[in-house]
This record gives sequence, C-alpha cells and structure tokens, in this order.
Amino acid sequence: MSDPDTPWLIAGLGNPGPQYAANRHNVGFMVADLLAARMSARFTSHKARAQVAEGRIGPPGPAGRRVILAKPMTYMNLSGGPVTALRDYYKLPVDRIVAVHDELDIGYGQLRLKLGGGDNGHNGLKSMTKSLGPEYYRVRFGIGRPPGRMDVAAFVLKDFSAAERKELDYLVDRAADAVESLVEEGLERAQGTYNS
Repeated sequence: MSDPDTPWLIAGLGNPGPQYAANRHNVGFMVADLLAARMSARFTSHKARAQVAEGRIGPPGPAGRRVILAKPMTYMNLSGGPVTALRDYYKLPVDRIVAVHDELDIGYGQLRLKLGGGDNGHNGLKSMTKSLGPEYYRVRFGIGRPPGRMDVAAFVLKDFSAAERKELDYLVDRAADAVESLVEEGLERAQGTYNS
C-alpha cells in the first residue's frame, strides 16, 4: 500500500478540442473539470501532453489528500502516453492512478468503481493498460449501448441527447463524489455507496 502522503493521479479521459467537448466519450473530462472547480484549481499545460490541475480532496489544509487531475491532450486512443509520463514525473505507483471514463456496458448514468480488469474495447483504457499494466482504478460512467444498428464509434463521438442532458449535471456531480470517496475512503466503501 502506498504512503498516505503520496498524491493521487486522476485522469479524466476524453478528446481535446471544442468539437468533442459535449460528446459521450468526453464524460471523463467533464468529471475532471468539476473536480478542479471544487478544488478551486486551474488546468495548465504540462510537458506530458496533458492539462494538469493540482489540489486537495477532503478536509481543508494538510489533512486533505493531494490530487493531480489530468486531461490527456493526445486523443483518446493515445491516453496512455500522457498518463505514463505524469506517473513518471510525479513518481507515482500504479495503485494511485484513477481513470474516469465512459462505459458502454452500463446503463446511462450508472457508476461502477473497480481496480484492474480488461479494457472492454475502450481505446483509452487499452492505451493506458499497454503503458501501465491493468492494475489502476477505474471510475466507469455508464453511457449505455447505441440504439438500433448505430456504429459504436459514431455513438461515443455524439453529444449526449437532450433527454440525457437533463440529468447530466447531476450525474457528473455524482461521479465526482465517487472519485472523492475512492480517494478518501478507499475502494470498498466507495463501491458500497456508488456502484449502482
């Protein structure tokens, strides 16, 4: 187990650029942005090809857990490069890394937290696992399956529907709560509260 003072690296996965900002595939960026706002932290460019914001989760002052939020700026299928570069830069063990990402196999807005596992065809996870191995945490945000015969790639790169957007702020808020719970209370307690 890592030293309690070791920071956490929370990587919200998505694609850079305004044309992708509201896509289902970018929900990881949305959660990272909300966590940064809660910590009153601002994202700045890092040489690891990522936007990075640093702050603390939990009680104010030194009792809070130190957190590095990251949004890889390489496109989803190359997320592993920036995350690995940040791990090396901050000298972090893999058990201090959390990927926040969209998940097709869970109903819209449902959450699942887990440690390790496969990539389920998710290109961001595939890239991270290739670089880091599978033993990092995941906060999986359900986006459901595409309707009818719609192509999966087209579905994840579409914006949330009008009906989905009605609940989206609440659900992103809940996902940010789940990340905070994971960092502060550990996986089991966070799963007990948030694994719907």
